[in-house]
Amino acid sequence: MRLVTIRPLEGDGADSHGRRVAVALANGRYLPLSMLAELAPDNLSDEIEHLDLATVIALDPGFGAIRDAVALVEAQADPADLEASSMDPATVRLAAPIPRPGKIIGVGYNYLDHIREQGLERPARPVLFSMFANAVTCNGLPIRHPAGTHALDLEAELAVVIGRRVSGVSVANAARSVAGYTAANDVTARDWQGQAKALRPGEKGDGQWLRAKGSDTFLPLGPVFVTADELGDGRGLRVQSWRTAATGPDAGRPFQLQDGNTSDLLFGISELVSIISAEVTLYPGDVIVTGTPSGVGVFREPQQFLEPGDLVTIEVERIGRLTNPVTDESGRAPEGSPAARYMAMS
Repeated sequence: MRLVTIRPLEGDGADSHGRRVAVALANGRYLPLSMLAELAPDNLSDEIEHLDLATVIALDPGFGAIRDAVALVEAQADPADLEASSMDPATVRLAAPIPRPGKIIGVGYNYLDHIREQGLERPARPVLFSMFANAVTCNGLPIRHPAGTHALDLEAELAVVIGRRVSGVSVANAARSVAGYTAANDVTARDWQGQAKALRPGEKGDGQWLRAKGSDTFLPLGPVFVTADELGDGRGLRVQSWRTAATGPDAGRPFQLQDGNTSDLLFGISELVSIISAEVTLYPGDVIVTGTPSGVGVFREPQQFLEPGDLVTIEVERIGRLTNPVTDESGRAPEGSPAARYMAMS
Protein backbone atom coordinates (compact mmCIF):
# COMPACT_ATOMS: atom_id res chain seq x y z
CA MET A 1 0.00 0.00 0.00
CA ARG A 2 1.11 3.53 -0.79
CA LEU A 3 0.14 6.58 1.24
CA VAL A 4 0.82 10.28 0.76
CA THR A 5 0.54 13.44 2.79
CA ILE A 6 -1.14 16.18 0.77
CA ARG A 7 -0.22 19.78 1.54
CA PRO A 8 -2.13 22.97 0.75
CA LEU A 9 -1.35 24.55 -2.61
CA GLU A 10 0.22 27.49 -0.80
CA GLY A 11 3.05 27.11 1.70
CA ASP A 12 5.61 24.42 2.41
CA GLY A 13 3.41 21.99 4.31
CA ALA A 14 5.29 22.52 7.57
CA ASP A 15 2.12 23.79 9.25
CA SER A 16 -0.14 20.85 10.05
CA HIS A 17 -3.25 22.90 9.20
CA GLY A 18 -4.60 21.77 5.87
CA ARG A 19 -2.46 18.63 5.51
CA ARG A 20 -4.29 15.42 4.68
CA VAL A 21 -3.21 11.79 4.55
CA ALA A 22 -4.46 9.87 1.53
CA VAL A 23 -4.23 6.38 0.06
CA ALA A 24 -2.93 5.94 -3.47
CA LEU A 25 -5.58 3.76 -5.10
CA ALA A 26 -4.97 1.09 -7.70
CA ASN A 27 -6.18 3.53 -10.38
CA GLY A 28 -3.51 6.03 -9.34
CA ARG A 29 -5.85 8.56 -7.73
CA TYR A 30 -5.49 9.75 -4.13
CA LEU A 31 -8.30 9.01 -1.69
CA PRO A 32 -8.07 11.12 1.49
CA LEU A 33 -8.61 9.13 4.67
CA SER A 34 -11.50 11.45 5.54
CA MET A 35 -13.30 10.42 2.36
CA LEU A 36 -12.36 6.77 2.88
CA ALA A 37 -14.05 6.96 6.30
CA GLU A 38 -17.20 8.38 4.68
CA LEU A 39 -17.30 5.58 2.11
CA ALA A 40 -16.56 2.86 4.68
CA PRO A 41 -17.95 4.18 8.00
CA ASP A 42 -18.09 0.71 9.57
CA ASN A 43 -14.34 0.32 9.09
CA LEU A 44 -12.98 3.74 9.98
CA SER A 45 -13.93 6.55 12.34
CA ASP A 46 -14.25 10.01 10.83
CA GLU A 47 -11.73 11.10 13.47
CA ILE A 48 -9.04 9.69 11.20
CA GLU A 49 -9.19 12.86 9.08
CA HIS A 50 -7.45 14.78 11.89
CA LEU A 51 -4.52 12.38 12.19
CA ASP A 52 -1.09 12.70 10.61
CA LEU A 53 0.62 9.66 9.15
CA ALA A 54 2.85 9.11 12.18
CA THR A 55 -0.23 8.91 14.41
CA VAL A 56 -2.03 6.63 11.96
CA ILE A 57 1.01 4.35 12.07
CA ALA A 58 1.12 4.40 15.87
CA LEU A 59 -2.54 3.42 16.13
CA ASP A 60 -2.40 0.69 13.48
CA PRO A 61 1.16 -0.27 12.46
CA GLY A 62 -0.09 -2.91 10.03
CA PHE A 63 -2.72 -0.61 8.48
CA GLY A 64 -5.31 -3.36 8.83
CA ALA A 65 -8.33 -1.07 9.16
CA ILE A 66 -7.28 1.08 6.21
CA ARG A 67 -6.56 -1.98 4.07
CA ASP A 68 -9.99 -3.43 4.82
CA ALA A 69 -11.69 -0.14 4.07
CA VAL A 70 -9.86 0.31 0.77
CA ALA A 71 -10.65 -3.25 -0.30
CA LEU A 72 -14.33 -2.72 0.52
CA VAL A 73 -14.54 0.61 -1.29
CA GLU A 74 -12.72 -0.56 -4.41
CA ALA A 75 -14.94 -3.64 -4.58
CA GLN A 76 -18.31 -2.14 -3.72
CA ALA A 77 -18.34 1.66 -4.09
CA ASP A 78 -20.07 3.23 -7.04
CA PRO A 79 -17.33 4.22 -9.52
CA ALA A 80 -18.79 7.71 -9.80
CA ASP A 81 -18.72 8.15 -6.01
CA LEU A 82 -15.13 6.92 -5.85
CA GLU A 83 -14.13 9.29 -8.65
CA ALA A 84 -15.79 12.22 -6.88
CA SER A 85 -14.22 11.37 -3.53
CA SER A 86 -10.67 10.90 -4.82
CA MET A 87 -8.14 13.32 -6.29
CA ASP A 88 -6.11 13.45 -9.47
CA PRO A 89 -2.40 13.46 -8.45
CA ALA A 90 -1.78 16.18 -11.02
CA THR A 91 -4.03 18.54 -9.05
CA VAL A 92 -2.35 18.21 -5.64
CA ARG A 93 1.00 18.90 -4.02
CA LEU A 94 2.64 16.51 -1.61
CA ALA A 95 4.26 17.18 1.71
CA ALA A 96 6.89 14.86 3.12
CA PRO A 97 5.07 11.67 4.18
CA ILE A 98 6.22 12.31 7.76
CA PRO A 99 6.59 16.11 7.83
CA ARG A 100 7.77 16.36 11.46
CA PRO A 101 9.55 13.15 12.52
CA GLY A 102 10.19 12.80 16.22
CA LYS A 103 13.70 11.56 15.49
CA ILE A 104 15.80 11.37 12.36
CA ILE A 105 18.87 9.14 12.54
CA GLY A 106 21.32 9.13 9.67
CA VAL A 107 23.74 6.37 8.81
CA GLY A 108 27.14 7.10 7.30
CA TYR A 109 29.47 4.81 5.36
CA ASN A 110 26.89 2.09 4.73
CA TYR A 111 27.80 1.21 1.11
CA LEU A 112 31.15 -0.42 0.40
CA ASP A 113 31.61 1.47 -2.89
CA HIS A 114 31.06 4.78 -1.06
CA ILE A 115 33.65 3.77 1.53
CA ARG A 116 36.13 2.81 -1.17
CA GLU A 117 35.75 6.11 -3.04
CA GLN A 118 36.85 7.83 0.18
CA GLY A 119 39.79 5.50 0.83
CA LEU A 120 38.34 4.36 4.16
CA GLU A 121 38.24 1.01 5.91
CA ARG A 122 35.01 -0.90 6.28
CA PRO A 123 33.45 0.11 9.64
CA ALA A 124 32.78 -2.49 12.31
CA ARG A 125 29.61 -0.64 13.32
CA PRO A 126 27.44 1.86 11.46
CA VAL A 127 28.34 5.52 11.86
CA LEU A 128 25.26 7.27 13.25
CA PHE A 129 24.31 10.94 13.37
CA SER A 130 21.17 12.92 14.10
CA MET A 131 19.08 15.46 12.26
CA PHE A 132 15.98 17.38 13.27
CA ALA A 133 12.60 18.09 11.73
CA ASN A 134 13.67 21.57 10.57
CA ALA A 135 15.74 19.84 7.86
CA VAL A 136 12.73 18.07 6.33
CA THR A 137 11.25 19.35 3.10
CA CYS A 138 9.38 17.66 0.29
CA ASN A 139 9.21 17.03 -3.42
CA GLY A 140 9.08 20.24 -5.44
CA LEU A 141 10.17 22.68 -2.77
CA PRO A 142 13.59 24.39 -2.75
CA ILE A 143 16.77 23.20 -1.14
CA ARG A 144 18.16 26.48 0.16
CA HIS A 145 21.88 26.96 -0.38
CA PRO A 146 23.32 28.78 2.65
CA ALA A 147 25.72 31.60 1.82
CA GLY A 148 28.41 30.14 4.07
CA THR A 149 29.06 26.89 2.18
CA HIS A 150 30.80 26.38 -1.16
CA ALA A 151 30.51 22.58 -1.28
CA LEU A 152 26.84 21.58 -1.14
CA ASP A 153 26.33 17.96 -2.15
CA LEU A 154 23.53 15.42 -2.52
CA GLU A 155 23.06 11.87 -1.22
CA ALA A 156 20.28 9.61 -2.53
CA GLU A 157 19.06 7.23 0.19
CA LEU A 158 16.39 4.80 1.27
CA ALA A 159 14.59 6.02 4.41
CA VAL A 160 12.93 3.71 6.94
CA VAL A 161 9.84 4.75 8.91
CA ILE A 162 9.40 3.10 12.30
CA GLY A 163 5.98 1.63 13.10
CA ARG A 164 6.16 0.42 16.69
CA ARG A 165 7.90 1.53 19.88
CA VAL A 166 11.05 -0.53 19.99
CA SER A 167 13.91 -0.76 22.46
CA GLY A 168 16.69 -3.32 22.53
CA VAL A 169 15.15 -5.42 19.79
CA SER A 170 17.03 -8.35 18.29
CA VAL A 171 17.95 -8.46 14.62
CA ALA A 172 15.58 -11.39 14.20
CA ASN A 173 12.60 -9.40 15.51
CA ALA A 174 13.51 -5.92 14.25
CA ALA A 175 11.58 -6.15 10.96
CA ARG A 176 8.27 -6.09 12.87
CA SER A 177 9.01 -2.53 13.94
CA VAL A 178 9.31 -1.19 10.37
CA ALA A 179 6.12 0.42 9.06
CA GLY A 180 7.48 1.22 5.63
CA TYR A 181 9.82 3.27 3.49
CA THR A 182 10.26 6.52 1.62
CA ALA A 183 13.07 8.17 -0.35
CA ALA A 184 15.48 10.75 1.05
CA ASN A 185 18.06 13.22 -0.20
CA ASP A 186 20.61 13.71 2.59
CA VAL A 187 21.95 17.09 1.45
CA THR A 188 25.39 17.81 2.91
CA ALA A 189 27.65 20.86 3.12
CA ARG A 190 30.94 19.02 2.64
CA ASP A 191 33.13 21.94 3.75
CA TRP A 192 31.15 22.32 6.97
CA GLN A 193 31.35 18.56 7.44
CA GLY A 194 35.14 18.80 7.29
CA GLN A 195 35.56 16.56 4.26
CA ALA A 196 39.19 17.12 3.23
CA LYS A 197 38.47 17.10 -0.51
CA ALA A 198 35.99 19.96 -0.08
CA LEU A 199 38.21 22.25 2.00
CA ARG A 200 40.00 25.27 0.65
CA PRO A 201 43.44 26.22 1.97
CA GLY A 202 43.17 27.16 5.63
CA GLU A 203 39.67 25.71 6.10
CA LYS A 204 38.96 23.05 8.74
CA GLY A 205 35.19 22.63 8.75
CA ASP A 206 33.09 22.11 11.86
CA GLY A 207 34.55 18.74 12.79
CA GLN A 208 31.01 17.37 13.32
CA TRP A 209 27.98 16.92 11.11
CA LEU A 210 25.03 18.68 12.73
CA ARG A 211 25.14 21.91 10.71
CA ALA A 212 26.47 20.16 7.61
CA LYS A 213 23.51 17.80 7.38
CA GLY A 214 20.84 19.34 9.61
CA SER A 215 20.36 22.82 8.18
CA ASP A 216 16.91 23.92 7.03
CA THR A 217 15.66 22.10 3.88
CA PHE A 218 18.63 19.69 3.85
CA LEU A 219 16.44 16.55 3.98
CA PRO A 220 13.83 16.19 1.23
CA LEU A 221 11.62 13.15 1.97
CA GLY A 222 9.01 11.51 -0.24
CA PRO A 223 7.26 11.54 -2.54
CA VAL A 224 5.22 8.67 -1.06
CA PHE A 225 5.28 6.22 1.83
CA VAL A 226 5.29 2.54 0.84
CA THR A 227 4.30 -0.06 3.44
CA ALA A 228 6.82 -2.70 4.47
CA ASP A 229 4.79 -5.59 3.08
CA GLU A 230 5.48 -4.26 -0.44
CA LEU A 231 9.23 -3.75 -0.04
CA GLY A 232 10.16 -6.38 2.55
CA ASP A 233 13.60 -5.78 4.04
CA GLY A 234 14.30 -2.91 1.65
CA ARG A 235 17.03 -4.69 -0.30
CA GLY A 236 17.22 -4.90 -4.08
CA LEU A 237 16.11 -1.31 -4.75
CA ARG A 238 18.00 0.82 -7.25
CA VAL A 239 19.10 4.20 -5.82
CA GLN A 240 19.99 7.01 -8.25
CA SER A 241 20.64 10.75 -8.37
CA TRP A 242 21.00 13.46 -11.01
CA ARG A 243 22.07 17.09 -11.07
CA THR A 244 20.85 19.49 -13.74
CA ALA A 245 23.38 22.31 -13.51
CA ALA A 246 22.60 25.95 -14.11
CA THR A 247 26.09 26.70 -15.46
CA GLY A 248 29.05 24.86 -16.96
CA PRO A 249 29.53 22.52 -19.93
CA ASP A 250 26.53 20.34 -19.02
CA ALA A 251 24.20 23.24 -18.18
CA GLY A 252 20.54 22.35 -18.61
CA ARG A 253 21.12 18.61 -19.07
CA PRO A 254 20.58 16.06 -16.27
CA PHE A 255 23.91 14.49 -15.28
CA GLN A 256 23.72 11.22 -13.38
CA LEU A 257 25.82 11.13 -10.25
CA GLN A 258 24.77 7.98 -8.40
CA ASP A 259 23.53 4.56 -9.46
CA GLY A 260 23.57 2.05 -6.62
CA ASN A 261 21.41 -0.66 -5.08
CA THR A 262 20.28 -1.29 -1.52
CA SER A 263 21.46 -4.90 -1.90
CA ASP A 264 24.89 -3.40 -1.19
CA LEU A 265 24.00 -2.02 2.23
CA LEU A 266 26.67 -3.10 4.71
CA PHE A 267 24.19 -2.96 7.59
CA GLY A 268 20.69 -3.96 6.56
CA ILE A 269 17.47 -2.51 7.90
CA SER A 270 16.99 -5.04 10.70
CA GLU A 271 20.60 -4.66 11.79
CA LEU A 272 20.28 -0.88 11.89
CA VAL A 273 17.05 -0.96 13.91
CA SER A 274 18.58 -3.43 16.35
CA ILE A 275 21.84 -1.50 16.78
CA ILE A 276 20.13 1.87 17.17
CA SER A 277 17.40 0.64 19.52
CA ALA A 278 19.96 -0.91 21.87
CA GLU A 279 20.42 2.54 23.44
CA VAL A 280 17.92 4.81 21.65
CA THR A 281 14.25 3.92 21.94
CA LEU A 282 12.50 4.34 18.59
CA TYR A 283 8.89 5.45 18.23
CA PRO A 284 6.28 5.36 15.44
CA GLY A 285 7.12 7.96 12.81
CA ASP A 286 10.84 8.08 13.59
CA VAL A 287 12.97 7.98 10.44
CA ILE A 288 16.26 6.20 9.74
CA VAL A 289 18.13 7.42 6.66
CA THR A 290 20.20 4.41 5.69
CA GLY A 291 23.25 5.71 3.78
CA THR A 292 24.22 6.54 0.23
CA PRO A 293 26.05 4.73 -2.60
CA SER A 294 29.09 6.08 -4.42
CA GLY A 295 29.04 8.91 -6.94
CA VAL A 296 28.39 11.95 -4.77
CA GLY A 297 29.75 15.23 -6.04
CA VAL A 298 32.69 15.73 -3.70
CA PHE A 299 34.52 12.59 -4.85
CA ARG A 300 34.03 13.12 -8.59
CA GLU A 301 36.61 14.58 -10.96
CA PRO A 302 35.76 17.33 -11.60
CA GLN A 303 33.72 17.85 -8.45
CA GLN A 304 29.98 18.47 -8.78
CA PHE A 305 28.61 20.77 -6.09
CA LEU A 306 25.08 22.15 -6.00
CA GLU A 307 24.61 25.83 -6.78
CA PRO A 308 21.57 28.14 -6.80
CA GLY A 309 19.77 27.54 -10.08
CA ASP A 310 20.48 23.80 -10.19
CA LEU A 311 17.79 21.13 -10.18
CA VAL A 312 18.46 17.94 -8.24
CA THR A 313 16.60 14.62 -8.49
CA ILE A 314 16.95 11.40 -6.53
CA GLU A 315 15.05 8.19 -7.13
CA VAL A 316 14.54 5.02 -5.13
CA GLU A 317 13.07 2.17 -7.13
CA ARG A 318 9.41 1.34 -6.35
CA ILE A 319 9.09 4.48 -4.23
CA GLY A 320 9.56 7.32 -6.69
CA ARG A 321 11.44 10.48 -7.52
CA LEU A 322 12.19 13.54 -5.43
CA THR A 323 12.98 16.66 -7.44
CA ASN A 324 14.04 19.91 -5.80
CA PRO A 325 15.24 23.23 -7.16
CA VAL A 326 18.30 24.72 -5.48
CA THR A 327 17.93 28.36 -4.51
CA ASP A 328 19.95 30.88 -2.55
CA GLU A 329 19.20 31.27 1.14
CA SER A 330 16.39 33.72 0.39
CA GLY A 331 14.64 31.23 -1.91
CA ARG A 332 15.63 32.80 -5.22
CA ALA A 333 17.08 31.10 -8.31
CA PRO A 334 18.83 32.86 -11.22
CA GLU A 335 16.45 33.85 -13.97
CA GLY A 336 16.25 31.25 -16.74
CA SER A 337 18.02 28.57 -14.69
CA PRO A 338 16.69 24.99 -14.44
CA ALA A 339 15.54 25.74 -10.89
CA ALA A 340 13.75 28.93 -11.90
CA ARG A 341 11.99 27.21 -14.82
CA TYR A 342 10.93 24.34 -12.58
CA MET A 343 9.59 26.70 -9.91
CA ALA A 344 7.64 28.67 -12.52
CA MET A 345 5.89 25.51 -13.67
CA SER A 346 5.18 24.16 -10.17
